[in-house]
Amino acid sequence: MLKTILVVDDTADNLSLISDLLKDKYRVKVANSAKKALAYLENSALPDLILLDIMMPELSGYDLIQLLKQNEKTKDIPVIFLTAMQAIEDEQKGLELGAADYITKPISAPIMLARIKTQIENKSAKDFLRDKNLYLEAEVQKRTREISIVQDVTVFALASLAETRDTDTGNHIKRTQHYIKILAKALQNHPRFKSYLSNEMIETLYRCAPLHDIGKVGIADRILLKPGKYTQEEFEIMKEHTTLGKKAIEHAEKGVGVEVAFLKIAKEIAYSHHENYDGSGYPVGLAADAIPLCARLMSLADVYDALISKRVYKNAMSHAEAFEIIQSEKSIKFDPDIVEAFELHQNDFLAIAKQFEDNDKELENKQNYLDNILYNSKRESL
Repeated sequence: MLKTILVVDDTADNLSLISDLLKDKYRVKVANSAKKALAYLENSALPDLILLDIMMPELSGYDLIQLLKQNEKTKDIPVIFLTAMQAIEDEQKGLELGAADYITKPISAPIMLARIKTQIENKSAKDFLRDKNLYLEAEVQKRTREISIVQDVTVFALASLAETRDTDTGNHIKRTQHYIKILAKALQNHPRFKSYLSNEMIETLYRCAPLHDIGKVGIADRILLKPGKYTQEEFEIMKEHTTLGKKAIEHAEKGVGVEVAFLKIAKEIAYSHHENYDGSGYPVGLAADAIPLCARLMSLADVYDALISKRVYKNAMSHAEAFEIIQSEKSIKFDPDIVEAFELHQNDFLAIAKQFEDNDKELENKQNYLDNILYNSKRESL
C-alpha cells in the first residue's frame, strides 16, 4: 500500500515539480498554504510524512510545525523542511522545532527521495512498535483482569465455605465489603490515614474483607452453631477463629513463596478485627494504632452488620439502635475517627443494608440446613 505524503508550498511550480518526482512511489497530496494544510489534516486521513516550505504568507512553515507538534493528533507525523533558506541558523531552528530533516533548494531528486524513504521507514518502525506495545499492554490488562477475577472468585468461594457453617449469610460478606470501602474512602484524606489509604489499598481492602471470618471453618459445629449464649469455655474456643484464620492465610503465603500484599492485608483483617481500640479485645489485646487500620475498619463494618442482622440467637436491630451502640463504643471498641466517618456516612450504610438485604426464605432454608448439621453433630458425639 502506497504511503501518503502531504506537500505544503505556496508556489504552484514547486508543488508540480515535487508531485512529479514523488508520484511513482507515493500517494501525493498538496496544499498551497499552511491554513489549507491544517484543514486537510483536520478532515482527512493523516499522511505518513509532510514536506514543508518555510517562507509562506500568513503562516510560515515554522508556525505550522509548531502547531503540528502541539496537536496530539499530528505531533508524530515526520516533517521535512524543503526550503530555499540555506543559513545554518535556519536549519538549526527547523530541527529544534521538531523537523525530522532539512533539505535546501535547489533540490537533488535522488537525495530528497533517499531522505524521504529513510523517514518513512523510521515512522513505519515507530508505528509498528507503538502498535505492538499497545497490543501487549492490552494483553497484560486482559490477563490482569482475568487473574483479578479468579482471585475474587476464589476469595468469595473460601468466604462462602466459612459462611455455610455459620449463621451469617452470603449477603453479610457483600455488605461488609461495601461498608469497609465506604469508611476507607471517607478517611482517604484524613491526616492519620492518607499515607495508607491509596486507591489501590482501598480496592485491596474491599477484596480482602470477605476473608475476615475464614477461621470459623475450624470451629466445631456444637459451638459455632449454638443458638444460645456461650459459656466462658466455649467463648474461648470461639475466639480461636482469629488465629485459625491467620494460620490458614500464612499457609497460603508459604505456598506462594513470595510476599503478597493482598495476603498480608487479609491476614491482618482475619487476625485482628476483634481487637478493641481500648485494648480489651482479642486475640492479643492490641490497642489504638497498634491495631492494623484494615482490622479497625473491618471491626466497625462487621459489628454494624451483626447488629442490624437477624440471627438464630437474636432479632435484628434497627439502624438507629445500631448507630447508637456504635456511638457509645467510640474510643472503647472503635477508633474514634472511624466512628466519625461512620456517622457522616450512615445513610450510605443504610442504603447498602437495604440493597443487600437478607431474604427471609433463604434464611429459613439455611437455618434448617444448619439445624441438621448441629443435630447430626450431636448424634455423632453420643
